[in-house]
Amino acid sequence: MHHIFYLMGKSASGKDTIYQKLLEKRDLDLQRIVLYTTRPIREGEAEGREYYFTDEQKLQTLQNEGRLIELRSYDTVHGVWHYFTADDGQINLKSHDYLGIGTLESYQKMKEYFGQDTMVPLYIEVEDGERLSRALTREKKQKSPRYAELCRRFLADCEDFSEEKLLAAGITQRFSNANLEECMAEIEKKIKSMIYCER
Repeated sequence: MHHIFYLMGKSASGKDTIYQKLLEKRDLDLQRIVLYTTRPIREGEAEGREYYFTDEQKLQTLQNEGRLIELRSYDTVHGVWHYFTADDGQINLKSHDYLGIGTLESYQKMKEYFGQDTMVPLYIEVEDGERLSRALTREKKQKSPRYAELCRRFLADCEDFSEEKLLAAGITQRFSNANLEECMAEIEKKIKSMIYCER
């Protein structure tokens, strides 16, 4: 049986970096799951790499066709932004293991859709002060920094990833990203134990 390894963590926890590094590991052979979003593309992002950047019309079409796996909508200071996963033919669990990335809410929806035995949560943690510092550094590099949105996301994460919600989702294992190399080593160990145990 193949798995979907699902990376989660608060903003600026380093999950995007970890996601890219795991995909580059040839021995893991993890396939990418690309999510959709209606938010504007950021500096350094590319269509089909971080997300499929789309619009409300495409979202509505997928919803009408019953092909939405999970949908999250955020009322930001720049308007409502949607993030979603679609049943668009990307995922074939008969032949591949996959790597996904999202929120606790999206993990729960994916688990409902694909089954608990298929989903493997990978929750990344970073101390809040360090996380805020990383987020500020990243935002300063944008052509038009959105500091208000940075603050909104930081506060929202405290609620979205509360201890109560993590426990309710069955998230017991944490991967500390105080040191990227050590964090990567622990995650790789977890993934390999799941992949090779099933083969």
